[in-house]
Amino acid sequence: MDFILAADLRAEVGEGPTWDDRRRVLWLVDILAPCVIRFDPADGSVHRIPVPEVCGSLALCRSGALLVAQRASLIRLDPDSGATAPFATIPEEPAHNRLNDGKVGPDGAFWVGSMDDRPEKQATAMLWRVTPDGRAERRREGLTVSNGLAWSPDGRTMWHSDSRSACIDTCDFDPATGATGARRTVITMTDETGRPDGAACDAAGNYWSAGVSAGRINVISPAGEILRHFAFPVPAPTMPCFAGPDLSTLFVTSLRRGRESVLAEHPTLGGLFRAEGLGQGAPVHRFAD
Repeated sequence: MDFILAADLRAEVGEGPTWDDRRRVLWLVDILAPCVIRFDPADGSVHRIPVPEVCGSLALCRSGALLVAQRASLIRLDPDSGATAPFATIPEEPAHNRLNDGKVGPDGAFWVGSMDDRPEKQATAMLWRVTPDGRAERRREGLTVSNGLAWSPDGRTMWHSDSRSACIDTCDFDPATGATGARRTVITMTDETGRPDGAACDAAGNYWSAGVSAGRINVISPAGEILRHFAFPVPAPTMPCFAGPDLSTLFVTSLRRGRESVLAEHPTLGGLFRAEGLGQGAPVHRFAD
């Protein structure tokens, strides 16, 4: 088996793993706990930092702080003291939406999408670009579950998915201004191949997508070909992240909520898993605060 259990977190919805090359730790969230989690690969230690509301994702800041997506706002989190402060409000989001997957782009802005949080979901979600001065710019609408943000190593291609429609798109991206070109649907996944959840790009420009419905990680080329796929040890992987000094360790989060029927067979659902030697990641960007 390629993947081993790194930490038995038992997260309700583990998401958003992000490698911190300064502290040499991995940050992630348990969306429903809600908390931010710090995992140290050197000793396996886990530290949880409670946050006020559901937290869909997080970002590293150049200042050393963390930016955390709450239901319809962003807060700054001091990772040492646990203190939080308001940063930005996301306007025009319906009350039944919440913020979901988010990442910092090559432009230094935080890109974060929302999702319809109701059981019967509709296309009410949006994609936002939040600038270092706290302005929120709406960049896409008509989504159901915005997910899978990632950028190519040269910063000139942006990847994005809608988990409910299972479409994975790319567009041209200007790393200096954050301007985007027309969207191109690269591939549409199925329940059998894995509806797209969180994702990351590798150093060769391929897209690593968590196939949450199929219990596997898909490696997809820019041309839309599934180059490889890796079976995951438990159902419902949620997001891969390349980590370590040379970005060659792959960490993957998973979810536990809604999988009670298979907990006896898979007690480590909600855990953090790791694998070595599968690939090398593209660089991680920091919020330009």
